[in-house]
Amino acid sequence: MAVLTGMCMLTAVGLQPAPAQTYTVIHNFTGGADGAGPGGLIIDAGGNLYGAASGGGLSSQNCDGTCGVVFKLKSSGQGWVLTPLYQFQGGSDGTHPGSVVFGPDGTLYGTTVSGGVSCPSDTQYGCGTVFNLRPQPSACKSALCPWTESVLYRFAGGSNDGAIPLGQPAFDKAGNFYGATYEGGVYTINCGFGRNWCGTVFELSPSNGGWTESLPYMFTGGNDGANPEAGLTLDAAGNLYGTAVSNGAGEDGTVFELTRSGSDWTENTLFSFTGSNGGAYPAAGLIFDPAGNLYGTTEFGGNGHGTVFELSPSGSGWTFNQVYAFAGGFGLDGPLAPVLRDSAGNLYGTTFEVGGGANVGEVFELSPSNGGWTYTVLHYFTDDHGDGGLPSGALALDAHGNLYGTTSTGGTYQLGTVWEITP
Repeated sequence: MAVLTGMCMLTAVGLQPAPAQTYTVIHNFTGGADGAGPGGLIIDAGGNLYGAASGGGLSSQNCDGTCGVVFKLKSSGQGWVLTPLYQFQGGSDGTHPGSVVFGPDGTLYGTTVSGGVSCPSDTQYGCGTVFNLRPQPSACKSALCPWTESVLYRFAGGSNDGAIPLGQPAFDKAGNFYGATYEGGVYTINCGFGRNWCGTVFELSPSNGGWTESLPYMFTGGNDGANPEAGLTLDAAGNLYGTAVSNGAGEDGTVFELTRSGSDWTENTLFSFTGSNGGAYPAAGLIFDPAGNLYGTTEFGGNGHGTVFELSPSGSGWTFNQVYAFAGGFGLDGPLAPVLRDSAGNLYGTTFEVGGGANVGEVFELSPSNGGWTYTVLHYFTDDHGDGGLPSGALALDAHGNLYGTTSTGGTYQLGTVWEITP
């Protein structure tokens, strides 16, 4: 059980103007082969960016419009060039991809929130999938060759499986694949947001050339929380950490830990949110710092519009500290994405709506300062044709300190952007 403390001590010590930085939109999504409505980004050792767009690509009656795209962005002397790696077909291959990650073999892995097989929950286009993407064999000489997709697992939903996998998946040292599903598992009227299925944590393990799925945990809608929207984070021992966006002892979501003992897993609720008590609705995942502290965000709560928080190991429990609380107009969403930490301990993130006159989000930095934190706005989004709006995906940072992210709307075609902030 976490202890709530340090609310004043670790509150940001001031709002600072942005230092001299350059903000550039490096891609405007068209809704065609490049996609529309992008999520978070990852970056490889060469500085190439990878991500998924939930819309755009191919049209199909099996995916409620367009089915989504996984893409790569490569910097060249003339700017950035986007290459679609795979356009989802709808149906059994999945539809509407979320985030992608690099696996131990260097290829891309990810999830789709629908598609696959029919689902007993309220999604009519399937329960979602786990997929792998790898480059075509060397016989395909063109850089535009689409990558090969393999479906590793199709969720079935119901009481024995998950449905609607959201958030960025993660691998452990043995090559096992972990994630969370928003629905499936325990059926009860107690789950949040009118849902009757409380969600699960799933594991995929390599097995005889294929993959075996198991459910380390199914949420009950009680003090453990319900309906996780984010991916999972692993510590060095292989324990899993994540957030559930609803329920819990405070009714506004939880931070949880899953520890393994042999083939069994034990759930421990590290903190329960109660709105003004540090935040509400933790929709994003968690990150560790080198000292073992966890950082995350909430969509609401605090001053009403979300928070950045820290959980620190303390004896046999965890100490909760509110790092920053956002303020804004009525009904505006704060952060939907996790924070990103650089080697100096600075945290970077985005708000979905709060910020600037347009209320379509901002990019921020939180820097440790004299026992507190200094909050700096790096960019206010405007959602116009020269800018983006409503950012909700994870950020990426390259070796030169350049920060990259996406917006789900705005840009030339109002279908989202990829942007860069350079020091």
